[in-house]
Amino acid sequence: MDNHFLTPLFMPRSVVVFAGPDEPERQTRQARVLRAALTASPGPHPVQFLHGDTTGTLGELARSRADLAVIALPSDEIAAALEVAGRIACRSALIISDGIEPEQAAQLKRIARREGVHLLGPNCLGFQRPHLNLNASAAGPLAAEGSLALVSQSGALTSAMLDWAQQNHVGFSQVVSLGPNAAVDLAQVLDFLATDTRTQSIVVYLEGISNPRRFMSALRSAAHAKPVVVLKAGRRSAGNEAALTHSRAIVGSDDVFDAALRRAGAVRVRSFVELFSAAKCLAARYRPVGKRLAIITNGGGPGVLAADWVSEIGLQLGKLSPEVARTLAPKLPALASLTDLIDLSAAATAEHFRAAIDAAAADPAVDGLLAVYAPQIGSDATETAQAVVAAKALTAKPLLGCWMGDASVLEARRVLNQAAIANFRTPEAAVGAFGNIAAFYANQQLLLQTPPPMSSLAQPDVEAARLLIESVLAERRRTMTEMESKALLAAFHIPVTQTVLARSANEAMMLATQLGFPVALKIDSPDIAHKSDVQGVALNIQSGAAARDTYNEMVARVKRLQPQARINGVTVQKMARSRRGQEVCVGLVTDEAFGPTIVFGAGGTMIELIADRAMELPPLNQFLARRLVERARVSEALAEGRGGGAPADLEALERVLLRVSEMVCEFPQLREMDINPLIVDETGAVAVDARVVLQPGPQTGIARAFDYPHLAILPYPARFEQVWPLAGGGEVTVRPVRPDDAQMLQDLVRGLKPESRYFRFASAIKELPPGLLARLTLIDYDREMALVAVYCERTARDDGGFDERERIVGVSRIITNPDQTSCEFSLLVADDFGGKGLGSRLMEGITDAAREKGLSDIEGLVLTNNADMLKLMRGLGFTVKPFPEDPDFKLVTRSLS
Repeated sequence: MDNHFLTPLFMPRSVVVFAGPDEPERQTRQARVLRAALTASPGPHPVQFLHGDTTGTLGELARSRADLAVIALPSDEIAAALEVAGRIACRSALIISDGIEPEQAAQLKRIARREGVHLLGPNCLGFQRPHLNLNASAAGPLAAEGSLALVSQSGALTSAMLDWAQQNHVGFSQVVSLGPNAAVDLAQVLDFLATDTRTQSIVVYLEGISNPRRFMSALRSAAHAKPVVVLKAGRRSAGNEAALTHSRAIVGSDDVFDAALRRAGAVRVRSFVELFSAAKCLAARYRPVGKRLAIITNGGGPGVLAADWVSEIGLQLGKLSPEVARTLAPKLPALASLTDLIDLSAAATAEHFRAAIDAAAADPAVDGLLAVYAPQIGSDATETAQAVVAAKALTAKPLLGCWMGDASVLEARRVLNQAAIANFRTPEAAVGAFGNIAAFYANQQLLLQTPPPMSSLAQPDVEAARLLIESVLAERRRTMTEMESKALLAAFHIPVTQTVLARSANEAMMLATQLGFPVALKIDSPDIAHKSDVQGVALNIQSGAAARDTYNEMVARVKRLQPQARINGVTVQKMARSRRGQEVCVGLVTDEAFGPTIVFGAGGTMIELIADRAMELPPLNQFLARRLVERARVSEALAEGRGGGAPADLEALERVLLRVSEMVCEFPQLREMDINPLIVDETGAVAVDARVVLQPGPQTGIARAFDYPHLAILPYPARFEQVWPLAGGGEVTVRPVRPDDAQMLQDLVRGLKPESRYFRFASAIKELPPGLLARLTLIDYDREMALVAVYCERTARDDGGFDERERIVGVSRIITNPDQTSCEFSLLVADDFGGKGLGSRLMEGITDAAREKGLSDIEGLVLTNNADMLKLMRGLGFTVKPFPEDPDFKLVTRSLS
């Protein structure tokens, strides 16, 4: 049960092929290509060809039993062949076809589900597994073996990528072509590749997603274990419509998709060419780094082009520290310059390049290196490339090359390719490739954030907010008035300007006088979304008479411009406190694919013209809120202070963002929100105006840890945290696992007796491999759950004090099975904590979590000779029975109903 459920599909031990008659003229085009592919690359897996009209008893057909059935038949014969595959106990099937309509595709999915078959296709080119010499595809010759996986929702791009890879010495661990209406979807393939030891990095071409939560779950899991680069179609509206037509899946907003990829820890590229560049870097297996790129060049012009592009895409020019520059200067030509670029001048030789690379690689102020070579009289392109190759062996930092020109540098490029140094023809392409490496590092920091739905700030008045939302929806309204919107913000402790509703001109005059001048007047109507569109805002009113006259003029004007609008009156509020405050906007949009998304940017009346907005998926914590602010252009003005004033209070702004995140998590009814302007200065932040749009939804108020269907990322389930006493004394804190638990989990495994490790992992491992360790600590709480027991050890010091160290002493885990109704569990307890009741408590806790997820059964495998574990399982009410696939294991199961 440790194998991924797609192992029979992508790593079959035997294959049966339904490809029609032996005569080529009676076969489909896909069948002819498939036969040629399988014949040209016979692997260790037996392959048997069957006709589509295979007859005989099931007993006779059973001799054709295989892990994988590949079907390449006319559309009217596919369903029958899939049924035959199920009846001869094939565990997976691949349909290589095109032109299958959605209705027929849905029928094939139903057949596969009924027969218990994992189905890849239809409308796809299949897949390749080079290390198995398996080419179950119509995508052309088998690719070279490598560590890069390619997953594409376009057959044409799959073929083009394979053709490019052949000429650029790029090999693949796996190539998967996914078409529209796929049964095995992109999320499931990513989930398989995340655990595939042959795959070190992943490239994805994406047109649409069928299940955003499942996609984010799988992408986060894969990107935590290895680099993932995504090219998405449909960046503009026309492309979105074309992608929707082609993939028949959800596309969503391009800006929100950017935010989703960042949060998942993946990197997005914008063009097919850039995807190839990223593939080069991934194939070279560069480790992720920061954004400081040192440029070493023998030509000022090419170096300046590279430096310009560094600035253009938000990187930093890596400059040598003064002491390193002083040491390096005597080793370079007299005309060399080390001020910004490392410009070696036209007189540079291979030795000069080598000296400069060695110096930059050892400098802590540099994260990555780019060697730019331009053909010069007296220089040797190949010799210089060899010097770069020699330097690469001595540094772990990314080292890229750009050998400009053509005929005179061909051999040099071959030298760089053989050494797996990603090299490019233009400085811009090379810098862009490094940008992908740096973006991966930055996004990994976002990926590691697992905030809970509620922050550590003061508890909001959730009940008052819930009643307010329900009352508006009960009136069949969708847009809250300004006063209702501000009341909602106030319930979550977001500072708002005092606002009072005036229902007559005289009331407006009296209220303005009581509040103190200057004041602002705004029309109050449930039918007017944007007050400025009907000139429904008046600022800096300085007297009672002016307030009275403004009320009359505003109401008359709005009635003329929008006669059908209901008018409650005019709100009166004191003008915001500081003229030096910066106007920003905090808001919420709901994306078709990824759901609610928090937006931040410049605010005020020019918001649409400025078009400054950054996005982040909820839930947020302080780190994510700060990164969200930094991505907006207005962040520079906030840091500098407006008009020469003091810098804005960024912590106050972050608190507002956290509060909005809490609202979004708690109330699925929130569809849109605009807090604009939110004025931020050195004393804090205050919401001057607000607009909230609702949508009918489930009952407000989240009751359980997993009840967040409206979010693309499930929050950290903090409600499972508790303190448990131990038998014999002491206590442990039990909580859901977090990404920063990796080292403690590794220490737990290393500290086990060899027998204990073997009982848990059925192998002689001494520690967890990095990929598996990452997989076990950054989990998607939507499809799995892990509880860790943390014990605090106290060690006495010589001075009479104590040192405290936390250690994980137990972990229980469940992973939802592909049937989405059952789960598989695992349990591990430190040897020195055996007999304290910890194992049974962890199992009870994880069983409760499985029950709360709505699962019906929990199961696991236990080694037959693990008597203590089997005794514990029987004591907890599990049924123990033989495991048919391996007599060394017992299958233990328990119903959760």
